Amino acid sequence: MLEHRPVLTAAISGRALAASARRAGFAPLVADCFGDEDTREVAQAYVRVGLDAARGLNPDELLDALERLAQAHPPLGIVYGTGFEDRPQLLARIARQWRLLGNAPDTIAQLKDPASFAALCRDCGIPHPPTRTDRPKETAGWVVKRAGGAGGSHVRTPSERSGRSKIYYQREVTGRSVSALVLGNGQSAIVLGFSAQWTAPAQRRPFRYGGAVRPADLFPKMTADLTDAVHRLAATVPLFGLNSFDFMIDGEAFCLLEINPRPGATLDIFEPARNSLFGLHVAACEGALPARAPELPDAAAACIVYADREIGSVPAMEWPAWAADRQSAGTSVKAADPFCTVLARGSTAGEAQKIVRERAAAILAKLDARLRHELAAN
Repeated sequence: MLEHRPVLTAAISGRALAASARRAGFAPLVADCFGDEDTREVAQAYVRVGLDAARGLNPDELLDALERLAQAHPPLGIVYGTGFEDRPQLLARIARQWRLLGNAPDTIAQLKDPASFAALCRDCGIPHPPTRTDRPKETAGWVVKRAGGAGGSHVRTPSERSGRSKIYYQREVTGRSVSALVLGNGQSAIVLGFSAQWTAPAQRRPFRYGGAVRPADLFPKMTADLTDAVHRLAATVPLFGLNSFDFMIDGEAFCLLEINPRPGATLDIFEPARNSLFGLHVAACEGALPARAPELPDAAAACIVYADREIGSVPAMEWPAWAADRQSAGTSVKAADPFCTVLARGSTAGEAQKIVRERAAAILAKLDARLRHELAAN
């Protein structure tokens, strides 16, 4: 029986994974880079790992953290989240010690390499934007991406100063951003649902991820077309556990931008009332898929709240129940970095999105009031 077993989780931010694991009856052993209050609350054990702004997770610190966690609580395996998209070699090192509950390193490498992914889409007959590794002579209409990147912060407009390694160029496409949450067992896959995403542009990060709402507003034919694309690709690549397919939709046309082959940013809004996504993820890695997606009767939204200033010391705050990834008092946050996540539900996607935006503004107002209070007290 898988329930009530310790399980390692590793991600840049591990709260959503750990909370879902706890709801499924597992004892999450968490290694992440933030150590937010609610992450520590749900973790059976926790170790913080260093984060380099340019290089991501510190490999040596991560492996040491996992060894410390596993030594005290022998785990079923490890579920990884964000932070490994460009690290198949690191996953291979981890897999030598613990069972990977998720996609294999070779799958990560194939899906996050721009040339191999473009070839895969072509072979599967799935529309995909023109992609190249050399700089176009005319850069208008192109964007620059980092190979292995995730989220929108790595997507930039072309610049003469763009000398970073591991970048590629992709034709910019217009339309609506829609993501499919997909569960695979290595042979087939099912779509758990579709969400619409929006950006929160910042200086030099025009495509920074803002949030997501479900369900996405799709015509039945588009739903069928996107689902068919998922099935065609899942029949070619062995996908295990939770994955997200990021599409761009323009009228009756669509293209697949990328696949994030691990649990991602929409965990909170797709978490079912019964069971949990983490439980479904582990079961799928064991080969079991549900006959149908869990029912989600209402609408839900999640939004990243970015700091509107540099915060040298986060003040003590009374966090509302709908706030997650809660910063501990005394931590520092750079301007434009994530401060927390806010969640909302509603009878429609429009209502849920309206509420979540209002709550994001309320959090920043509360933060501003606390900072002013502390400044006046000093």
